[in-house]
Amino acid sequence: MLRRLALLAAVPAVLATSLSDIQGSAWQSTYAGKKVTDVEGTVTAKSDSGFWITSGNSSLQVYTTSTTDLGKVDVGDSVTLSGTVSSYRSSSQPNDLYVTELDDISTTSSSSGDAPSAIVLGKDVSPPTGQMSALDKGSDGFLSVPNNASSVEATNADLQPDAYGMDFWQSIVNSYVTVPSPVAVDFNDYYGDIYVRGDWNVLGLNSRGGLTMVPDANGLPTPHPDEILVSTPLDNTTLPNVTMGTTLSDISGVLTYQYGYFTILPTTAPKVLSSPDSTVPASNITSSSDQCTITLGDYNVENLAPNSTHMGKVADHIANYLNSPDIMFVQEIQDDSGPTDDGTVSANQTLANLVAAISSAGSSVGYEAIDVNPQNDKDGGEPGGNIRQAYLYNSKKMTLVPGSPAGGATDSTKVINGTDGKPTLSYNPGRIEPYSQAWNDSRKPLAAVWETPSGDRFFTINLQLTAKLDSSSVWGDARPPVNAYVDERTAQVKVVASFIQDILDADSNANIIMGGDCNEYLYTTSVFASLSGLVTEIDALANIPVEERYTYVYNGITEQLDHLFVSDAVKGRGVEAEHIHVNNWAATEADRASDHDPTVAQFKVC
Repeated sequence: MLRRLALLAAVPAVLATSLSDIQGSAWQSTYAGKKVTDVEGTVTAKSDSGFWITSGNSSLQVYTTSTTDLGKVDVGDSVTLSGTVSSYRSSSQPNDLYVTELDDISTTSSSSGDAPSAIVLGKDVSPPTGQMSALDKGSDGFLSVPNNASSVEATNADLQPDAYGMDFWQSIVNSYVTVPSPVAVDFNDYYGDIYVRGDWNVLGLNSRGGLTMVPDANGLPTPHPDEILVSTPLDNTTLPNVTMGTTLSDISGVLTYQYGYFTILPTTAPKVLSSPDSTVPASNITSSSDQCTITLGDYNVENLAPNSTHMGKVADHIANYLNSPDIMFVQEIQDDSGPTDDGTVSANQTLANLVAAISSAGSSVGYEAIDVNPQNDKDGGEPGGNIRQAYLYNSKKMTLVPGSPAGGATDSTKVINGTDGKPTLSYNPGRIEPYSQAWNDSRKPLAAVWETPSGDRFFTINLQLTAKLDSSSVWGDARPPVNAYVDERTAQVKVVASFIQDILDADSNANIIMGGDCNEYLYTTSVFASLSGLVTEIDALANIPVEERYTYVYNGITEQLDHLFVSDAVKGRGVEAEHIHVNNWAATEADRASDHDPTVAQFKVC
């Protein structure tokens, strides 16, 4: 464990101090900086940076790297200590919560004994299922804007463990706990750590065993305080590799706070009891011979370059799991030199290779592809990759409405009346307001207008909004947590909403399908507010259960970043949709083709 910054103050010593006095009822200890003596407790666990003691309902971390100090105590020993109380957090993690510990210790007495019983989570105490903090004020709960409006540590309120998740875990921090019947809710994270739920009440349980972001009893999105992170075992055994739905043996260890999260340090690694079947059924939605019925797939293909090793998997997913939709919205198509920053902007080879791979995967559709090349290094993403959105389409089901040229990187397509008197676009395909500051260092929307062989017309808008990179932990000091670039995404949606309004002004019954990787939850209602009355997100229209509305998994929460929206004309004819979990139900993270799951939908445009 890394040494952390301590908050100390020069104040008189206090004698015969209990653990409950030291921990107190608020976030910070009133004893911080004070020298205390006769601190009694029983050792519950040891590490190379100290040990933990408990007495009654309170526990404390004792920090020491001294082999002499550590050699004096064993698990189960009753000890009496003196030392200095401090509050600390990692010097590299200023958004971490402070944790109370005892420093500069001396052991005045010790006697052998049995280890105390663990707090059994779900039996002795249970985490709440709703919100993290009383400070997450606003109509969107922890997603409310503005972010970082207050601070847990600066407010230093009394804990409310029955009402708020962070308060609950803080109320038992440093305790020795057991997670009964744990189930993994994500792949291992970058460090090999595991997010689990235990045998307690949870919210948003999906069919795979994961935890989906859903509204709580008050209609606010839950950040899932009912999950807990499990980190490196104290005996240095290795945590197993898991996927969503993996069941594990009971986990017992010390609850601490580190690197932005409440975390259990188990005494030893749990064992895998069962793993879910990684077989994913293909979509029930298939293309129709009806010219009016359009199937559409949406897929962030994660930095797809001409020679990407995941090209075959992406193609297999499109051909055999999405059933070769009539049109594909794809995002993160890289240029023909991939991440090499050599000035290349064309993605013709990338798209040609993808089309060929889909055919090789068994698709009966011979796709055509269109995109608009960006300016070099102006659209964000992996440096040199020049990622962009593109369309793959079946020319037997639709063609671009003729009469307008394809746009370039800096051309702004507009809604105009065509020579036939119908609304069309000045550039087809074209980019929406590419010079707007809303798109600074971000992907510009790709718009197109299509017609079926019967002459019916529909508009599409393919998005990839600014990513959430640099967001803060939902378990951190800043409240509400920092939702990075939320203002940029809000501005981007407003630009698109204005464009949709232009289409509807020209034809109130226009068929419009918009979507892609929005990098945002619908629960952040402020981002999507400008779309109100213009388009409707399709998951509710398709009656997808709220627990199954996810395309992404992050830090143990299944969530939806990818969305499709339709205008009232399309909505009125009925919509079908499915999220196909080819990636987030994979047996291992390495088996995924992308960190996003694709979606397939079906609409009528006549």
